[in-house]
Amino acid sequence: MDNYEKLNSGVIKQKNIKHKKLYNEDYITNSYNSYGENVKRMSYLRLGYIIGSIGNIPESILDVGYGNGSFLEVCNRTIKNCYGNDISNYKLPNNVKFIENIENDFFEVITFFDSLEHFEDISFIKNLKCKYIIISLPWCHNFSDDWFINWKHRREDEHIYHFNDTALINFMKENGYKCLNISSFEDILRTPVDEHKNILSGVFEKI
Repeated sequence: MDNYEKLNSGVIKQKNIKHKKLYNEDYITNSYNSYGENVKRMSYLRLGYIIGSIGNIPESILDVGYGNGSFLEVCNRTIKNCYGNDISNYKLPNNVKFIENIENDFFEVITFFDSLEHFEDISFIKNLKCKYIIISLPWCHNFSDDWFINWKHRREDEHIYHFNDTALINFMKENGYKCLNISSFEDILRTPVDEHKNILSGVFEKI
């Protein structure tokens, strides 16, 4: 635990990063595409979660860390204006625009699916222009130091931040968002290896 600290919100942060993982087109191809049909199923599941949570089909959506673009491909069939941001050069679906600076423009919904925990600094959340933010990331129960050190999602230099439900709600509240709901809906496809919830998801509305 020497290289980790717990913030006032309860978020666990890695202090020193030695070898930042390279997320390029090869990584996307070998990782995301290896999941096959489950990638498409997850994309539909995520879109349904968003629409069900906010009560309408959004006019615009920005997916930060879009990976292989599968989620945006599904969104593009339903949502009028779709945008993506990712550090890889992976090609976006047709009619989806790449956004270089995610803080410049307004988007009704901004999503962070398996991406927020990778940023070295997540304070930018307070600067985003949006109505809703949707986040999914590994659920860090942090039962003990031994549990955390051996946890499958503790990937040093890759997953920089770790959240449980309380920490995520606190962090978002500190940055100007109220929680609409917390869920582990992705566990339908991303089955936990034990009895504990695996993936933490939340919908937040900007105050």
